[in-house]
Amino acid sequence: TLYLLSGMWAGMMGLSFSLLIRLHLSHPGNLLIKNEWFYNVVVTTHALLMIFFAVMPGLIGGFGNWLIPLCIGGCDLIFPRLNNLSYWLSPNALYLLVHSVMTEKGAGTGWTLYPPLSSVEYHSGPCVDVLITSLHLIGLSSLVGAMNIACTNKNMPVVNMKGEKSELYLWGLNITSGLLIVSVP
Repeated sequence: TLYLLSGMWAGMMGLSFSLLIRLHLSHPGNLLIKNEWFYNVVVTTHALLMIFFAVMPGLIGGFGNWLIPLCIGGCDLIFPRLNNLSYWLSPNALYLLVHSVMTEKGAGTGWTLYPPLSSVEYHSGPCVDVLITSLHLIGLSSLVGAMNIACTNKNMPVVNMKGEKSELYLWGLNITSGLLIVSVP
């Protein structure tokens, strides 16, 4: 439930940034956002909020924590403290992301953080460093959650449902967890 609430909160923040973008683009001559650099900050923050803080924790963490125990007949995931760690890294990473917007002039690098805009020449201050630290924390949160989901699905299968007879959602979470474990570190 906490994953879903945090995901909805981050989604509302991302939606507000999306509305700022749409309002700014709806009137080309009248600039809603006076500083051109701040527009890049808004676009960057919107993208990172929606992808890493709303969609991934909500779909993988939120629905995974609800549906995996229901599908396997357990009461919780196999490592509840890892699940707790995975969740509590998320609000800290969200705090750092919001803090990077307010640090100096903000990190307007785009959601891909390509080197020309994220290098020292364009961002000499700590805003990109804070943003990258935030992404490392949310990546660690996703990695810990993926390991917990993979271990739960591997070590606590339902007696009558092994392999191809298990739920499609469990297969999807297993594949997603495997991809996260391979790609995040």
